[in-house]
Amino acid sequence: MTKDMTVGSPMKLLLSFVVPLFFGNLFQQFYSMVDTIIVGKFLGTGPLAAVGSTGSITFLILGFCIGVCSGFAIPVSQRFGSKNIVELKKFVGNIVWLAAGISLVFAVVTAVLCRPILQLMSTPADIIDDAYNYLFPILVGIPATMLYNTLASLLRALGDSKTPVIFLVIASILNIGLDLFLILVIPMGVAGAAWATIISQGLSGLFCLLFIWKKFPLLHISKEDLTPKLCYIRTLLGMGLPMGLQTSITAIGSILLQASVNGLGSIAVASVTTASKIYMFFSCAYDALGVAISTYGGQNIGANKPKRIGQGLKSCMIVGTVYSIAAFIILFFLGKPLTLLFVDASETAIINQSYQYLLISAAFFIPLTAVNVFRLLIQGMGYSKLAMFAGVFEMVARGATGLFLVPAFGFTAACFAGPIAWIMADCFLIPAYFKVIKHVKQYGY
Repeated sequence: MTKDMTVGSPMKLLLSFVVPLFFGNLFQQFYSMVDTIIVGKFLGTGPLAAVGSTGSITFLILGFCIGVCSGFAIPVSQRFGSKNIVELKKFVGNIVWLAAGISLVFAVVTAVLCRPILQLMSTPADIIDDAYNYLFPILVGIPATMLYNTLASLLRALGDSKTPVIFLVIASILNIGLDLFLILVIPMGVAGAAWATIISQGLSGLFCLLFIWKKFPLLHISKEDLTPKLCYIRTLLGMGLPMGLQTSITAIGSILLQASVNGLGSIAVASVTTASKIYMFFSCAYDALGVAISTYGGQNIGANKPKRIGQGLKSCMIVGTVYSIAAFIILFFLGKPLTLLFVDASETAIINQSYQYLLISAAFFIPLTAVNVFRLLIQGMGYSKLAMFAGVFEMVARGATGLFLVPAFGFTAACFAGPIAWIMADCFLIPAYFKVIKHVKQYGY
């Protein structure tokens, strides 16, 4: 069930890793998509806009937590590559304490500050109550999100990208049933959609835990492994915090942009919400490529095989470019029909604006490929702090667009926020990669 990515064809290894991971990401997005479809169809555009207005906040908070989980897995993949199983288990033991502590602190603090955050973002008065009712359960459920993402990251670090997918498929089916039950039968409104997501996410985490306990002895740890040790904690935080902060820094720009979109009114918010859900569905491939190259880079850096890293980078960029072209063609012809999954055909303003957002984003999917591949490869090689600076470029781009361009040019400017951010990040990441790989070849990691 483990996969050694230090030997064999990089293209074949990465594709065999990416495909199940891609479908896993699709199902993870399926949670959110089902929520949005059911909310939009059964509760209306107001609640739909309310759910959408929380997107940048959840990106900021949950993105940090998920980024930390991915960072924690980097030392594990490196020790697996170097075949140092003793240290691998000690890292896993220390991850348990760090993940539990971070998730509990974030759940309490963010849940208490939930409404003030929404007010600070100028959430429209007609949707703020629904926004709070949706966001609060999501924040309370941070431990469930951390549980799944920590365990899934560990499995992927050892080359197993299939098992987390199986559990997400099961959880996604449960999520659909819970959505319908908690919204239509009880009914709980938008809060029902949030609780359905958290319950399903928690169960997928428990499934992963049970699988590791029964079938994955490499991740079994002893009491000695569970003893907190400063050297391991320092390394884990050195990898995890920059990856979490990178996502959060990027999200700050998204929050500034979201606040500007909120100022354009509920129609604009609903349009961005609808388009973003479709966009996130298509972007699953880029997330999969990023995680795959991160694991690949980590294992090969641990095995001291820097030459293979460049080969893997080339393979990922080829796959991502082909996918980007195909995605643009699909969205060009099917963009408008896809919006009908979320809104009625009578909502022509939302449909047209959503389609505009999708086409502009899709035209820049190749730069998005580079962002994910170069950044996650740099992180997988152990240079998380350097990769974090790419988030600063994205934050500046999105923040400046929200503060200056959206007030001047309206909705069209909001559509270009993502592409501008991706291009700015690439201008930093591509030279950074060549600097890192040169250092690794000369001095090792």
